[in-house]
Amino acid sequence: MVDTANTVDIAEDGRTWLLSGPASGYALHLTEADELLHLHWGPRIALADAEALAVRPLPVYRPFESPLDGREEYPVEGGPRFVRPALSVRTDQRRGTEWTFAGYETEDGGLRLRFHDDGLSVTLHYRMRADVIERWVTVDNAGPARVELLRADAATWTLPDREGWRLSQLHGRWAAESRLTAAPLTYGEKVIGSRRGHTGHQHLPWVALDTDATEERGEVYGCVLGWSGSWRIAVAQLPDARVQITGGAGHDDSGLLMLGAGESYTTPVFAGLWSDGGFGGASRAWHAYQRAHVIPDAEQDRPVLFNSWEATYFDISEERQTALARRAASIGVELFVVDDGWFGARVSDRAGLGDWTPNPDRFPDGLAPLADQVHALGMRFGIWVEPEMVNPDSDLYRAHPDWVQYQPGRERTELRNQLVLNLAREDVQRYLWEQLDGLLSGAPIDYVKWDFNRCFTDPGWPGDPYPQRLWTDHVRAFYALLDRLRAAHPGVAFESCSGGGGRIDLGVMSRTDQVWTSDNTDPLDRLAIQHGFSQIHPARIMAAWVTDSPNTQLNGRVSALRLRFVSAMAGVLGIGGDLSEWTEAELTAAREWVRLYKEIRPVVQHGELYRLRPPEGGLSAVQYTLGGETVVLAWLQAQHYGEPVPAPRLRGLDPTASYECRETGDIHRGAVLLHHGLSTGLRGDLDATVLRLRRI
Repeated sequence: MVDTANTVDIAEDGRTWLLSGPASGYALHLTEADELLHLHWGPRIALADAEALAVRPLPVYRPFESPLDGREEYPVEGGPRFVRPALSVRTDQRRGTEWTFAGYETEDGGLRLRFHDDGLSVTLHYRMRADVIERWVTVDNAGPARVELLRADAATWTLPDREGWRLSQLHGRWAAESRLTAAPLTYGEKVIGSRRGHTGHQHLPWVALDTDATEERGEVYGCVLGWSGSWRIAVAQLPDARVQITGGAGHDDSGLLMLGAGESYTTPVFAGLWSDGGFGGASRAWHAYQRAHVIPDAEQDRPVLFNSWEATYFDISEERQTALARRAASIGVELFVVDDGWFGARVSDRAGLGDWTPNPDRFPDGLAPLADQVHALGMRFGIWVEPEMVNPDSDLYRAHPDWVQYQPGRERTELRNQLVLNLAREDVQRYLWEQLDGLLSGAPIDYVKWDFNRCFTDPGWPGDPYPQRLWTDHVRAFYALLDRLRAAHPGVAFESCSGGGGRIDLGVMSRTDQVWTSDNTDPLDRLAIQHGFSQIHPARIMAAWVTDSPNTQLNGRVSALRLRFVSAMAGVLGIGGDLSEWTEAELTAAREWVRLYKEIRPVVQHGELYRLRPPEGGLSAVQYTLGGETVVLAWLQAQHYGEPVPAPRLRGLDPTASYECRETGDIHRGAVLLHHGLSTGLRGDLDATVLRLRRI
């Protein structure tokens, strides 16, 4: 029987290490020349197997090549190496690293390997959580001279020798995020990342590689970076066909930080996972890891929310918000969120950002009276903020025009009529803490939607001796501010938003309770976005809204309320339509859908996900299973005459058990559902359904 505990085994000579999870193993070895070599990543092996791998000789020398390339655990710049370095440093005298081994420590399934180089200390960290390996690096300057960190990646992952690697990634753009694509890996480098100051809509920081995996079978190697600023992941197939994946903070090698004497830098986590359960098995392992170790209070159900943005835009008043709150409460909403427009002179997107006090004309007595009314209706109360931004037309900017990112002598680029505050400045950090802490202390606020609606374009800091540090220090200050607010206001939940899915990663997810997946709420477009999102992240954190039809924001598509609800019920359900315009029939139907969602919510938000059929045009379906309960959500996008609607085959059920379908009352054997599928009853175009199965 497989031991489910995470362990670290060490060879007698103290130079070979094996980390083991329930199903996987990871081994590395230090040579007598202090070269740290990768040995194994894949299914569990014994320490004796790792020791046998350690004595295999390196390849013979070939002209213009290095036997270390593709085999080192963390390649540094300097010496006989030609691969992309994970670590690149520079002092006034020289550039590169020539380290010596200084020792190791193990603790609670973790491993630390320490190296020294003339006052510079580099520590490689490993921690197994089930079959996910967290890796990160700490660089300490213990010497008297300054050290410039040009690049310090979190990890380099080495894959086994195989032919025919295929690379999967998630690409996109605003309102079309998380689109899954796969292609054969070819010689050279494939680089994805962000140079925008935030995670970005263009790529999620994840890659997966396989040779022949399907949704539920085959080996998959996946890597996820936890960083909310600019980042880079490089996947390289080297001349000898070996494959390495290197990733970390920063979009290039021009400089992260300048470390003075006694200063240090800790990289974000770059987590890796091996699974032999195909892409679905890998996803379920990632989801379980995030629910157990990343997402705050993940065991709690996220409430059904209403957001006022599409109902009112900037035309906000206490009276109108109260009327919407009454309608929201009547259909079962549990959290009422006032979006943009409640503060400062914010009557359009041209003014007010930075002035985080309630607009006195709209809320003469502050937010407390509205919050009290929302609470009296049985709902929690939330607000929208965008603390890292400022409008030039604001009291804050008029008082402190030097607090933004800018290049001297250059025009300050406005996007959405706003500039980016230089959060790396301590005075900006103090101001935002005072404003946000005062806001949360001055009214009974339960929820904050934290937005970030533009990219960095002018990342300058006139007068600072190392201005490029703002790329890193902005994110670290953002994290510190969120951490401090959560500690001071433990009852307040936070949502990460960046014009939709522009800031979704493990770093921000460890500090927020859910994320806004996309500004695109069209129910059909959302199926592909949610399909890609689910490759890495669980439904428990994926916010999804029901909005109005036709979809006036993007495509004008008309869709039935049923389709909109079933699409949004695949994650954390929200409602963003103008409830004041909904008919009584629509409100009655919405009330029933919300009631149904609350019944299936524990299974959707905490269950295991099976992607039964991808959203590729016809029928698509997902399955959630928790204990003896199973929920199937299915959508029929189009049907051609004469073509039957397929019955998706379910997964993860006990073939010897019987299951009752609560919608039809039919009894099915598990083996039948696994092999022949479950009829959805869907017919025609743009239809959707929810089916619930209970083991009996």
